Amino acid sequence: MIQIDDVVVSLDVLRDKFLCNLDACKGECCIEGDAGAPVELGEVEKLEEILPIIWDELAPEARAMIEKQGVVYTDEEGDLVTSIVNGKDCVFTCYDHKGYCYCAIEKAYREGKTDFYKPISCHLYPIRIGDYGPYKAVNYHRWDVCKAAVLLGKKENVAIYQFLKEPLIRKFGAEWYQELEIAVEELKKQHLI
Repeated sequence: MIQIDDVVVSLDVLRDKFLCNLDACKGECCIEGDAGAPVELGEVEKLEEILPIIWDELAPEARAMIEKQGVVYTDEEGDLVTSIVNGKDCVFTCYDHKGYCYCAIEKAYREGKTDFYKPISCHLYPIRIGDYGPYKAVNYHRWDVCKAAVLLGKKENVAIYQFLKEPLIRKFGAEWYQELEIAVEELKKQHLI
């Protein structure tokens, strides 16, 4: 692990390869799992704010769930997460004509309808941020639904931190990311990654 400011980064994030392969997985990370995506308290207001913009994109059962319990709930572990339908699907999940799932929030962002990209936990995936008092921990969450992303990352030689440059900057800032890149170069010189 390395530490930059109050953030501890697992060497797996610097060493392991990852590059999303939507053609292989069809967005399965949005529709599998036992809970919704982790949400920061400050994001709840943004999720509620964009609802009118994305409402028509959402499935009828997703709209019904949002009307019943809201955009988020507290899961069994006490974490704030996006609401889910069908016991696993994020309520913000939609499908295109090819059967690929996509995020209605991200679609609205890409179309210039909102300035909110999507919850940071989604943007950062497969990184998960742990909160340990004064420290944040940046860890790689391995999930078998992402096997194709690991293979493509190896083929294209893209490390997780490189693939997730934009969301890491969104979360921790450009200066922090520059320090991370410097640390990676030093670790490479020492053959530690």
